[in-house]
Amino acid sequence: MKIRIYKSLPEDAAAIRTEVFIKEQGFVEEFDEKDARSIHLVAYDGNRAVGTARVFALDKEFLIGRIAVVKDYRGQGIGAFLIKEAEKIILDEGGCRALIHAQTRAKEFYLKQGYLDTGKSDEEEGCPHIWLYKNCGQN
Repeated sequence: MKIRIYKSLPEDAAAIRTEVFIKEQGFVEEFDEKDARSIHLVAYDGNRAVGTARVFALDKEFLIGRIAVVKDYRGQGIGAFLIKEAEKIILDEGGCRALIHAQTRAKEFYLKQGYLDTGKSDEEEGCPHIWLYKNCGQN
């Protein structure tokens, strides 16, 4: 498994997000202005794009989002791998805290990655979401 980093939204990341968030989960407003200012990560198995995430700065905090893995590659640690790589980018960029705005149903996955619940929640397109965080240097 290898990760490629992009300064603009690559076609492979857009394709994965379309498959996972739009086709599978029914979201409509998947792409936004944050894509233009994000660092995009794409995980590859050989030449096949199998996962993606994006990272962007909010002052000294960074938001990791749009984490998606294609269906037949889930459960293989790719999501965790993408998060670890995104955290490295945050440290390289001088960040000190990572935030994740996650679907509530995925909370346990993020807790296993060392994230903590902020206690804040909201909805995105009718889907319950929570805010989680992790400080620099935490496992």
